[in-house]
Amino acid sequence: MSSAVPRLAVVAAGAMGAAVAKRLTSFGCTVYTNLDGRSEDTRKRAQDAGMIDLSVDELVLKSDWILSILPPRDAVSFAEKIQEVAAKYGRALPSPQTFVDCNAVNPETVKRIAALFSGTSIRFVDAGIIGGPPKGDQNPTFYASAEDVKILDEFTALSKYGLKLSPLKGKGVGIGDASALKMSYAGISKGTTGLYTTMVLAAHASSPATADALMRELQMSQPILLDRLVKTVPPMLPKAYRWIGEMEEIADFVGGSEGDVYRGIAKVYERIEKSIAGDQEDIATLTKFVEKAKESR
Repeated sequence: MSSAVPRLAVVAAGAMGAAVAKRLTSFGCTVYTNLDGRSEDTRKRAQDAGMIDLSVDELVLKSDWILSILPPRDAVSFAEKIQEVAAKYGRALPSPQTFVDCNAVNPETVKRIAALFSGTSIRFVDAGIIGGPPKGDQNPTFYASAEDVKILDEFTALSKYGLKLSPLKGKGVGIGDASALKMSYAGISKGTTGLYTTMVLAAHASSPATADALMRELQMSQPILLDRLVKTVPPMLPKAYRWIGEMEEIADFVGGSEGDVYRGIAKVYERIEKSIAGDQEDIATLTKFVEKAKESR
């Protein structure tokens, strides 16, 4: 791997992708993206992060590292697009070049994505991001795994450009393990947020007084759970649409009838998405519950 400052592509320029790009550009990296069909808000985020808008072809031809940071539903189609462009240009590609899937997808999905690059010159790293977008002194952790330890070490070396990278090494570790870790963590953290949301809405559906009694009982007997609810439900609301696919990926990761737990939670997040776009009654119920819990402390 060259000692020169790397050129990276980060797709897409969403809240996480743009924040990751901003951290990289602040350390002197060149970061490309593709803004075809993206909103003005996304374009503004990309500009503020110092990202350079290129066509997908140009992005593939210029990048040493391609970081895929997308909603789960778009992970496979984006990788397919990159593979098609790479096949078109062949030896004109940078060498070495590595595709890093950073999406919240289950191990079988990430192995399917990795298989797209099998037999090509493009190397592959499986990565799972745990934590919120980089901001100030806070960084999410990119847990990473690969079949080749050398490639994993090269990816880990990008930590000198402001990212927090943690390689998974050990007997039997390979592609799929970083994604398995992401699924396990998100299943606990976002899964419990979904449970809190479900039961607050169910209690309120019985009667507003029932929801108030639930809040008071949690405060007396489960203050830690109530504090967690207060901290996690409000920031979930604008992100619920992204978490639908993630819960479906976790359901497939768990497998069998046990995975139905997460299919149910996906439905809860779908309900929140519809409420935001519609009458917002569920949003008002949740917001009121949280505000009352804060006031009663």
